[in-house]
Amino acid sequence: MNLPVHFYPDARLKLLCIACEVLARPLDWSASQSPHQVDVRLVEKGQHNHPACLRGQLQEQIHAASSAEYDAVVLGYGLCGRATAGLVAAGIPLVIPRAHDCITLFLGSRRRYLVEFTRCPGTFWYSQDYMERQAAGDSTAALGLGSAGEIQAEYDYFVEKYGRENADYLVEVMGAWAQHYQRAVFLASGLGDDSQAQEEARRQADRRGWIFEMLAMDLSLLHRLLAGDWDADFLVLKPGESILETHDESILKSSGWQE
Repeated sequence: MNLPVHFYPDARLKLLCIACEVLARPLDWSASQSPHQVDVRLVEKGQHNHPACLRGQLQEQIHAASSAEYDAVVLGYGLCGRATAGLVAAGIPLVIPRAHDCITLFLGSRRRYLVEFTRCPGTFWYSQDYMERQAAGDSTAALGLGSAGEIQAEYDYFVEKYGRENADYLVEVMGAWAQHYQRAVFLASGLGDDSQAQEEARRQADRRGWIFEMLAMDLSLLHRLLAGDWDADFLVLKPGESILETHDESILKSSGWQE
């Protein structure tokens, strides 16, 4: 798409970043490296388990972002249980990474996400910011893991799109691998001491008999999001356009997109 002149790379932008709190440290670091003025607002984790509620929260903040204050709103989210599908750019452009969920944002690309998912789809993902925000005694949740609410939302969507019989089959297949986790991965940001969170993730993996691995985060996607380097890895919407799900490798498209 053609962006207005103030979106050229040498312009200094004022950006509002609305993001999930599991990205707190990576976003703070990326904002500190950005050539632009970036305000970061964090939303409580786990809201993607209630997609309609999260969509409402995000839309409210998007509408509240004034063109007098900001040049664009950028989202630290992916599709996230379809919570971002249907969001509408208000008075200023809206930018979102083409990602299924926060795991892609931590891994740095859709390609790396696909490699890791293909290698071991039954993976529990952990990060320091996520684990610090877990409720006391809650060791069952992990990054990217759907709750009962999210699974129900997915099921309702499948029924609408494919019919109840096919929806039953899809949920059964999806649940088959979800019930057979084999690996726990701690995503290390390199941003401070995360040894305590690492050890807790390792302890949970050992208790369940899973393989434990450490992977380094690749923060390049978040860095580019806040640097205004919006190439094909990002969807940029003009005011009035909405986010649509594509059901293909592009993940997201704009309502203004044409074949």
